[in-house]
Amino acid sequence: MSTYLSHLECSKTGDIYPANQIHNLSKNGMPLLARYDLKKIKSELNKDSWCLESAPGFWRYQALLPVANSASRISLGEVITPLIPLNKTVQMLGGKLGNIIIKDEGRLPTGSFKARGLALAVSMAHQFGLEHLAIPTNGNAGAALAAYARQANIKATVFCPEDTPKVNIREIQLQGADTYLVNGLINDCGKIVLEGKEKVGWFDVSTLKEPYRIEGKKTMGLELAEQMQWTLPDAIFYPTGGGTGLIGMWKAFSELKELGWLKGKLPKMIAIQSSGCAPIVDAFKKGLNHANAWDNANTVASGIRVPVAIGDFLILDAIRQSNGFAFAVEDEHIIEIRDMISKEDGLLLCPEGAATAAGYQVALKKGIISKDEKVVLFNCASGLKYPMPKSDKKIDKDSAIKFTKFTK
Repeated sequence: MSTYLSHLECSKTGDIYPANQIHNLSKNGMPLLARYDLKKIKSELNKDSWCLESAPGFWRYQALLPVANSASRISLGEVITPLIPLNKTVQMLGGKLGNIIIKDEGRLPTGSFKARGLALAVSMAHQFGLEHLAIPTNGNAGAALAAYARQANIKATVFCPEDTPKVNIREIQLQGADTYLVNGLINDCGKIVLEGKEKVGWFDVSTLKEPYRIEGKKTMGLELAEQMQWTLPDAIFYPTGGGTGLIGMWKAFSELKELGWLKGKLPKMIAIQSSGCAPIVDAFKKGLNHANAWDNANTVASGIRVPVAIGDFLILDAIRQSNGFAFAVEDEHIIEIRDMISKEDGLLLCPEGAATAAGYQVALKKGIISKDEKVVLFNCASGLKYPMPKSDKKIDKDSAIKFTKFTK
């Protein structure tokens, strides 16, 4: 199947750019968005026939993806990530049984939703013949780039803040990327990548600085719509740093709506940040279209520690167009909820995913949503990639064991 991609469009001005050329940002320094011939798709396909059943995971949605060359569709065995209802902790969170569903993105290659965006970015880089990619990362994006670039035989260079979780740093390097720690935050890493474009010649695959990571993240929305039989939930809680996934899902829903495949209304998009790094929340509260850079960003949810996002206005647009909200939760609340859901429902969320559950609890108390509304919370990575509490109970095999203690 060839692509229905027709052109690229500046997200700010609407200026048109050819899709068969290599691009980073628009001439105005804004993200470029991929546009498709939706009229042609509508005339040739329908919601029951448009998926390529033989393709793994999100590659089944090729009609709304940009990769034309089948040899450039780089895959690591992607899966459709499951929808898991919270059963035991639903009442602890204040909700109603059946109305809180986790979409667990930790089941994807490299253990996070970053596999979606980087699979598409690397595939398009392969199609364009690029030889060297570079990225700033808080961890999971770097791991995804390393793995997919290695599969595509493309060199990858990755820059991480020096306090990035160690497992992330090690997996990035182990999967073949040239990996460096930087004494700063992700935006400081991004400055190095930007400066190196001219001096080294690598291609910058930073969040929203090329057009195709968003197309990979868009598949979360396509997949969710198909899984829920084309009727979307009342609200989606999304951990928001650079915001590619939130923007991408809103783009997916807009495309599906134009195709006439969705039933009912679109969900409220609710952006969750940490109180230690909440630039989008601050801008939303103040009614701004752009967010100010967040000073001294710090949170246990490292994946959403993004002090400044180039797509801030697109995040805010999606929130407002959907009648959604943006608010922050405390780190202590994040860890408390992570531990509770792990122990009660057996689902180990990453801190960013736990932030959405904490956000749901806050939203109920604030009256932003009701417990009768059906919500999807995005767990963006495996909790195994983050620090966990110590387990130090011991048994001395050479001493008498009091087995009665196991029955209490």
